[in-house]
Amino acid sequence: MSVVGLSDEQIQRLIRCPKQVDNPDARPKKEARHIRQDFMAHSLDSPDRFVVFTRQSIIIPDSFTAGLRWRSPSGEEVILLRCNGPDHPHRNSIEQISFCDECHVHQATERYIVAGKSAESFAEPVKVYNSLAGALGHLVELANISGMIHQFGLFDPSEP
Repeated sequence: MSVVGLSDEQIQRLIRCPKQVDNPDARPKKEARHIRQDFMAHSLDSPDRFVVFTRQSIIIPDSFTAGLRWRSPSGEEVILLRCNGPDHPHRNSIEQISFCDECHVHQATERYIVAGKSAESFAEPVKVYNSLAGALGHLVELANISGMIHQFGLFDPSEP
């Protein structure tokens, strides 16, 4: 399956399929002005492979993201989901909708792929998290990921 021909139904199947993290002890790495952490994951019901990733700015506390990247059999990669912090404004260019100062979830869509934009360019504001730990917890729920939450204590009781 190529990224170019990816339909909304296929995207939803990839997001919803049960996933298991292969390296729950992945270590955070400092890169330039952020801390990065990558977890490799596999589908429990297909040969699909994924990367669950986090990024946290060292300088801007509200600049964070937790995401899910799919590695296609052809070698292409596409970000299916990204749960971002409120540090920047966002504009959905096709829908002509903008928002700022809100946490938001990006999701890959067929219409953005067909338009030649980044697959996950579409985003919607959310009020279910306000930290990287909360964003990762939300991603884990949305994308049916197991094998990391209890070890890392990611659910923050102070999240909204």
